[in-house]
Amino acid sequence: MTYEYLPHENFLGLDEEYSSYERAQVVVLPVPYEVTVSYGQGTRRGPRAILTASQQVELYDREFDDEPALRWGVYTSRAIAPDYRAPEAAMEAIAAAVAEHAGSGKLLCILGGEHAISGGVAAGLARVHKEFVTVQLDAHADLRDAYEGTPHSHACAARRILDVGAGPVLQLGIRSLSTEEIAFIRDQSDLVTTFFAEDVHAGRHLEALRSFVAGRPVYLTIDVDCFDAALMPATGTPEPDGLTWNEVLDIVRVIARSAGHVIAFDVVELAPQPANHAPDYLAAKLTYKVMSLLMAGREKGR
Repeated sequence: MTYEYLPHENFLGLDEEYSSYERAQVVVLPVPYEVTVSYGQGTRRGPRAILTASQQVELYDREFDDEPALRWGVYTSRAIAPDYRAPEAAMEAIAAAVAEHAGSGKLLCILGGEHAISGGVAAGLARVHKEFVTVQLDAHADLRDAYEGTPHSHACAARRILDVGAGPVLQLGIRSLSTEEIAFIRDQSDLVTTFFAEDVHAGRHLEALRSFVAGRPVYLTIDVDCFDAALMPATGTPEPDGLTWNEVLDIVRVIARSAGHVIAFDVVELAPQPANHAPDYLAAKLTYKVMSLLMAGREKGR
């Protein structure tokens, strides 16, 4: 399978010394794919907005008393040109690009685009890693088998990840789902474990999360609508009573400290609002912070 790239923009604006492929231990792969969004639109502009905003993010992180990106380096790939011939072709292109980078041993960061891309991401990871578990931060269960006539909808992202057969999914922050999805959660408890937003607010998820990722390869998928709508209004279907910044980072810290190996993460569903750049900056800072935490976990595990 071949795929095309779009013009280049560099995450964090790093100099060549810290952003060459040979030097970098992290690869950023932008995937500006948008076909099935069913309410607010604009996720195709999400990757570019994150890359642009990232150039305003300070490299220094007080948690590490360091500029982590300069220690491990970040290579930014050119964005994959969306393949709109058919969703199957688009998912195959994404899977092919992900598989190419997943074999490098570098931490892979995918920037979406709508959440449908995660099915392609999981397929690409499975070609290299065979087995892994998925942690999903999201307002929506995304467990429909099909939505609005397609199985490759953003509303089916978790179901398509499960179809890969690489391992189970643990969901955090869910607060909107259908009767079909709640039935699937109840009937397929060996495949999917769901913690609703109120569970996370009460801290009932942490021990289960720690046990779920312990010693295992992990794929982390972050739909930005996991955040409360007051923090993240720039997404297709913002939901109230979402997660806080600290709740999300505490989840990532547990994964970083307990997982056997985090192989990839994505940040999806940012739909930039021209008059409000705060959500773009939040998504960019989140991406850098998740990278830093996961790379610290990798370094500690060596």
